[in-house]
Amino acid sequence: MRLGFSELLVILAIFMLLFGAKRLPDLAEGMGKAIRNFKRGMTDLDDDVTPADKQVSSGSGASELKQPAEATPAERKS
Repeated sequence: MRLGFSELLVILAIFMLLFGAKRLPDLAEGMGKAIRNFKRGMTDLDDDVTPADKQVSSGSGASELKQPAEATPAERKS
């Protein structure tokens, strides 16, 4: 769905009626700052994340999770 020139003019007229001509530049400036901050946050997040292959250890970790079995009463007597 594409917006034509006449649709954009109608949308602009509605915004002018709702917010007034004085507040539109402030709204546009606020939206621009929000978008810049969002993009900056996304790039900072990408810099903080390390590749998955650096985080994986050499083993599967299963040997680290195994706990020694407790001795049965018969084994404790010997």
